[in-house]
Amino acid sequence: MRGIALVALAYLIISASDAAVKWALPEVGTAMAMIWRGVIGAACVALMARGRGLFPRDRRLLAARSLLHTGVSAAWYWAWARGVPLADTYAVAAAAPLLMTVLAIPMLAERVGWRRWSATLVGFGGVLVMLQPSGDLWRVETPVLLAAVAAMAVTRIWTRVLARTDTPAAIAFWLMIAHVPAGLALLPVLPPPSGAWVPSLGATLALASFGAVNALAHLLFGRAFALAPVSVLAPFEYSPLLWGGVLGFLIWAEVPSWTTLGGAAIVVAAGLYTVHRERVRRSQERRAAAAAGRGARAAAP
Repeated sequence: MRGIALVALAYLIISASDAAVKWALPEVGTAMAMIWRGVIGAACVALMARGRGLFPRDRRLLAARSLLHTGVSAAWYWAWARGVPLADTYAVAAAAPLLMTVLAIPMLAERVGWRRWSATLVGFGGVLVMLQPSGDLWRVETPVLLAAVAAMAVTRIWTRVLARTDTPAAIAFWLMIAHVPAGLALLPVLPPPSGAWVPSLGATLALASFGAVNALAHLLFGRAFALAPVSVLAPFEYSPLLWGGVLGFLIWAEVPSWTTLGGAAIVVAAGLYTVHRERVRRSQERRAAAAAGRGARAAAP
């Protein structure tokens, strides 16, 4: 229950921080937002962790995950800066758990049965509903977001692998650090749209809050996945759809189209069924292991 509470809080915080950076993006732009996130986020992680557990063990995988995640951040910020609503981006991101099911086969050597394959195909059908020409998601930013979702699925699988060797503080800290050089590299291409290199007081407060609470959310994610199984926490992956819709309506009066909502509902349903099958599979494995243990004890002299 503590793990569920922590991950639900983390997704709420992530949604609020996304709204904050989306609000500041018209003034500061994508590259500056990444730099602010990296500097403030890394400092906050170091303070909250009290400097402990920040040294990475699996350096190569941690570096690869952090750099790939900066590409995900850049794609999201670029789409928001161009006016894509929060709820629409979260609807596209709902495909991430389905992609994780597919990618877990080559990356984690997992076996996927016909039921989970069927759920995955249904989920991608929901993505096609969202992307039909009459829908609001039929726009130039969507292919970039889809590529970012695929990259995000890879980073989440790598997070599972890194959790075996590295602390949540190390994973979050180096993720934040990677945003600084990535933002500096993008600065000549994506400079502040306003032309002002020093943000206003309002944008500064929004970016500082964004970096701080984003760091807190990633620490909460790490702790939640240490307390509860992935299959238990996975359904909360879809909670940003709710928070994004509420925040988008309250701040920008954004209302998702029926194609976006309908397609997202199909994707979420397919994802929840995938979670259900994962629970069933794990339960069968536990029963088989228990039966094998009883058989070994009975055969012992």
